[in-house]
Amino acid sequence: MTLNFAVRFLTPVALFICGVSAPAQQPPQPTTDSSPQGQIPAAPVHPPVTGSQRTQIWRQSRISTYMDDFGELARYHAANATLEPAKPGENRVVFFGDSITDGWHLMEYFPDRPYINRGISGQTTSQMLVRSREDVIDLQPKAVIILAGTNDIAGNTGPMSLEEIEANYTTIAELARLHHIKVIYCSVLPVHQYTERASDMFTQRPPEKIVALNRWLRDYCSDPAHGCTYLDYFSAMIDDKGYMKKELADDGLHPNAAGYKVMAPLADDAIQKVVSQKVVAGESN
Repeated sequence: MTLNFAVRFLTPVALFICGVSAPAQQPPQPTTDSSPQGQIPAAPVHPPVTGSQRTQIWRQSRISTYMDDFGELARYHAANATLEPAKPGENRVVFFGDSITDGWHLMEYFPDRPYINRGISGQTTSQMLVRSREDVIDLQPKAVIILAGTNDIAGNTGPMSLEEIEANYTTIAELARLHHIKVIYCSVLPVHQYTERASDMFTQRPPEKIVALNRWLRDYCSDPAHGCTYLDYFSAMIDDKGYMKKELADDGLHPNAAGYKVMAPLADDAIQKVVSQKVVAGESN
């Protein structure tokens, strides 16, 4: 092939290739978009996610935890293994609960008390029942102060009736008393809807259910046969509408520093009364 022939043969091919790729190099063509020139069209507007949808998304994110370790026994396994036995005369108390307990820095509010935090965020009474032995009984406290129920009402581990929550309360208390541990049951905290962050907390926890569950707890603890003490946070934290006082919880549910300052003396007072009680012959606890 001579040089002249090669040039004559390749030139049309090169022109064809350039012609195929040319559109990608052409300037953008005008569009029918009515938005001002140089502005990016607005993204499509999607309807906001509802509180119930957010709960469902959260529950789906917890599937592996629920399948592998429903009670989340791994959370405090190492801490429990290294915890020294209670000293003679020590009034050890376990704070047993969900995120409200989990987020409570006990040493800041009870610096001289042998109080142990065994709260786990998001938990329901069903999960707490599973870990009652490892996180309460095996620690051999004088008393356990239990704050739970709000996540049951919200359906964190699935829909639950008040009767099912009450059954879990009963079983947890019976297990504790069987091991001579005094039981303090805290009222379920109120909720509010005064801030944007509070909307989900409020809608997922109807105030009337909270009131009904607290009424049952009070009645259960008032029966001497059950040997439990009722700690009423609810009355100390509600406003004139029966909602959580706005200044006590930024998100409508979880106490802030001001909220814990209301709770701390009530808790300590109840604990001191309970641990100072002497066991009467014939009592189960």
